[in-house]
Amino acid sequence: MAVRQFTGLDPARIRGNLERVRERAGEDVEILAATKYVPAEEMGALAEGGVTLVGENRLQDLQAKRERWGEEFTWDFIGNLQSRKVRRIVPLVRLIHSLATTSALEQLGRHASPDTPVLVEVNLSGEETKGGVPPSELGTFIERCPARVEGLMTMPPFAEDPESSRPYFARLAELASEHGLARLSMGTSQDWQVAVEEGATIIRLGTTLYT
Repeated sequence: MAVRQFTGLDPARIRGNLERVRERAGEDVEILAATKYVPAEEMGALAEGGVTLVGENRLQDLQAKRERWGEEFTWDFIGNLQSRKVRRIVPLVRLIHSLATTSALEQLGRHASPDTPVLVEVNLSGEETKGGVPPSELGTFIERCPARVEGLMTMPPFAEDPESSRPYFARLAELASEHGLARLSMGTSQDWQVAVEEGATIIRLGTTLYT
């Protein structure tokens, strides 16, 4: 199946969508544009449309887009964090959302400072196909982290009904509170409003912004 690419992006439409989300989400919630399916040549439309924070899933795309667009955006990494790529990702981004393995912890210890901000991805559904630290192991994982853990991230199972995501978002907020963490990266185009109601501080949007 062909992967959909967002092409022919309209800056005016993006700006309008961004304003509508901002009105509902509030000023305290960061709106991150997920750019996995946005070609490098289309990134200018995002900047023109008012997007300032973007998240990439793959190192090679992050490198290419950042080289071309540089200071136009603040860059986060939101994809699967492979330990062998940690060294190259750390200097390119403001924040890693998806720390989830002991091997990545080891690489952070080698290539990041204690002040490097990260979010720990938590697997709340128990799905084997999803990355993330099991809730029962979260405390130990945070203690072992050589960087600065600022919050948590999760991806609920896909469902047509946004309400299906609410228990996962609520549980992530509980875990963050238990561990004294302030940032919650949760909610995508299908369920971001529910995520905001449950305390999201960063929402990761694609289709909602682009179409």
